[in-house]
Amino acid sequence: MTFDDLLSGARARHLDIFGAFHPTQEDNVPHEAGTLLLLGPHEPGFWEHLTASAEWQSAGKDPVDRWSRRVIGEWAGELGTKAFFPFTGPPYHPFFSWALRSGQAWQSPVSLLVHSRAGLMVSYRGALTLKERLDLPAAVPCPCETCEQPCLTACPAGALGADGYDVAACHDFLDTPEGKEIMDRGCAVRRSCPVSQSYGRLEAQSAYHMSVFHR
Repeated sequence: MTFDDLLSGARARHLDIFGAFHPTQEDNVPHEAGTLLLLGPHEPGFWEHLTASAEWQSAGKDPVDRWSRRVIGEWAGELGTKAFFPFTGPPYHPFFSWALRSGQAWQSPVSLLVHSRAGLMVSYRGALTLKERLDLPAAVPCPCETCEQPCLTACPAGALGADGYDVAACHDFLDTPEGKEIMDRGCAVRRSCPVSQSYGRLEAQSAYHMSVFHR
């Protein structure tokens, strides 16, 4: 099995491989593995697929997490391996650190992860470990190095920038009339990223996540 085989398998499930690396003991992977794959939504088309799923159509809570657990868990079973998720815990698996290890994601100027293809819209739905030490794609340059970094000044509330994230100020702004655009379209900082703009994430998906964040 090659990396390209797994990439095809991920995309057949409306997922993408958002990076991979060969773990060491310092990476806190729960069991011995030759390769760890990080999985995120494959665009375009992810949101249409997910909202047609049984998890979304049912009355249960957290449909995105339940879909992720089912789809990635079933794939792990087919591969004879294990799946890990960022939403199970505590303790939580160190997805931020794993992302940095992948050579495809970095800490952005506003401290959020930025991904080579998804930009600041990056989200990780799960991870798979494999016994094999696969040949992996080469690391790529961080897009922030050649970017004018509009993310630093994009937040209309001044809640997210170079000095960090003021969660309370963010929530306060979302309760104002001006905050409705953010609720409908998603975080202005994430949207300002040039890489995010080419990713193809639908505003409906961002609106859903905003509604969960600002309950």
